[in-house]
Amino acid sequence: MEIVSRKEQHNINKLHKRLRRLVGAAIADFNMIEAGDRVMVCLSGGKDSYALLDILRSLQAHAPLPFELIAVNLDQKQPGFPEHVLPGYLTSIDMPFRIVEQDTYSVVKRVIAEGKTTCSLCSRLRRGVLYRVAGELGATKIALGHHRDDILETLFLNLFYGGKLKTMPPKLVSDDGRHIVIRPLAYCKEKDLEAYAEVADFPIIPCNLCGSQKNLQRQAVKEMMQQWDKKFPGRLETMFTALQNVQPSHLADPALYDFRGLKTGNEPLADGDKAFDPETFEPTVAEILSLNKDRGSNTST
Repeated sequence: MEIVSRKEQHNINKLHKRLRRLVGAAIADFNMIEAGDRVMVCLSGGKDSYALLDILRSLQAHAPLPFELIAVNLDQKQPGFPEHVLPGYLTSIDMPFRIVEQDTYSVVKRVIAEGKTTCSLCSRLRRGVLYRVAGELGATKIALGHHRDDILETLFLNLFYGGKLKTMPPKLVSDDGRHIVIRPLAYCKEKDLEAYAEVADFPIIPCNLCGSQKNLQRQAVKEMMQQWDKKFPGRLETMFTALQNVQPSHLADPALYDFRGLKTGNEPLADGDKAFDPETFEPTVAEILSLNKDRGSNTST
């Protein structure tokens, strides 16, 4: 058995506490879980949903308010799917669960042409099944394992390909209006969840339906963000902060802000423009160093 050093154990404890704190903050900020809630945790077998369940269980044990958790996995009948893994894991940790069998895989493969992205249809089919199961279980909240990076990726996907300024919100009402969907990992970084999953040694089940597809738009956006994060540390944090600091008066959606009704007055407006002064943005130290490095590499000798 591998021996963990004191320093490694200290880092593991720090990571666990950080994730718990971030999940707790998201739950509090968006009032995700209330007393008496029955939370259906959607467990895919991936690192994020395992971490979500594990952290929620930890918070549940120390929460000042009572709530229930039940894990639900949708077995989509993908070829080679290890059906025994999740029941074995959930039984071993004494977690109430339900495995739902629905052959959405065959539907997706029949409807979507070879080489085309299956994610959209797969997601819709999966969502419909999970909503139905939530009703059957009497779940008051549906918890999904999307994290901060997923939310930012979706923002750029909608911006680049959908012409919308839209992303995954931490909390929303389901399409049919009957369920509340929550994303308690909204403040968590993917790389922290990867490290947590590795330490916890979760029995990860890869998705062979969509994960094997090449050149997906989401993958391209993910790689772009990873490059930014490596070159300019802190940029992703700033972008996520922007999602919580929206100024409709400085965008261009007349349905969101009453531009037509704007009139002059004698009182200053909190969201008014500051004359014709351009906004200035101070670069971070990392950006300055990177820019100087790029300039140096482009200088001929």
